[in-house]
Amino acid sequence: MGGVIVKVSDVLRFLGALAACLVLLLLLALRVTSCTPLEKAGPAPGTAPPPPTAEAGCARPGWSSAARRNAQTLTDRAWAPFGRTEVGWETYAPLLQREIGTACPPDSEGFAAAFAAWQDEQRLPADGVVGEADFQLLKNAVQSRRPVVQLSAEGICPDTPEVIAAARPEEGYGGKLIHLRPGALSAYRRMVAAARAEVPEIAADPRNLTIFSGYRSPAADAARCAAEGNCDGIARARCSPHRTGLALDLYVGQAPGFPPDSSADPNRLFMTRTATYRWMLANAHRYGFVNYPFEPWHWEWTGERP
Repeated sequence: MGGVIVKVSDVLRFLGALAACLVLLLLLALRVTSCTPLEKAGPAPGTAPPPPTAEAGCARPGWSSAARRNAQTLTDRAWAPFGRTEVGWETYAPLLQREIGTACPPDSEGFAAAFAAWQDEQRLPADGVVGEADFQLLKNAVQSRRPVVQLSAEGICPDTPEVIAAARPEEGYGGKLIHLRPGALSAYRRMVAAARAEVPEIAADPRNLTIFSGYRSPAADAARCAAEGNCDGIARARCSPHRTGLALDLYVGQAPGFPPDSSADPNRLFMTRTATYRWMLANAHRYGFVNYPFEPWHWEWTGERP
């Protein structure tokens, strides 16, 4: 009678191998369970990774020397870009960042590299260093977007408008009565609604983006000029954009101890660091507004000819 003969020793070897496999599987399972929480988890399926910070990508080998020079002049350059002596260009750093298309800090290699790219587009020596001639060219480009500047270059002082609309009391800083052209007022309201919806920090302070100066008649400007004795071209324009009904001074913050329209350097620098001003710099053009760079609070609507 035929059959299969199984030796006891073979059975024992089989059971031993099976036990070893089970132990190995158990150890692997324990390793996965214990190590997984210690490993860096990636984004959950279906979710986007967090956005990169401004510093990510701002290290650019080869631009360290330019970055050091920018870091020095950022706070100690004595110059007069708008006819009045200032020290440093930190107040204008957000404007430069926007114009050259970078979020890198002004003293970083990434900023220097981006500035060099802008210089190259302008056919300037592309060394990545913010020089006075570079800033003058950039300033002229920004200023040329203001219709009143374009008219001034032609020797024209705009007439006062025939139709003026009153803003609501809550739209004026401290309830001040403000007048603007209807189109400018409508664009202002759309812009403010967007800013408050997009940035909780702006919405948190009801003063943000309220208007403390709108339309001013030439007679009123002349009287104020004589009363305050500041009739120079910086503090009180001889042919003020406010006579057009298209210019408005907005609350974007104020340094402690300064009023919201003080042109003192510490106050202007403080303003350019606020979320309100930075939102305006990035978004006001969507609603037709352009800035006078010396005054962070001064904006003009370009939707109508002055």
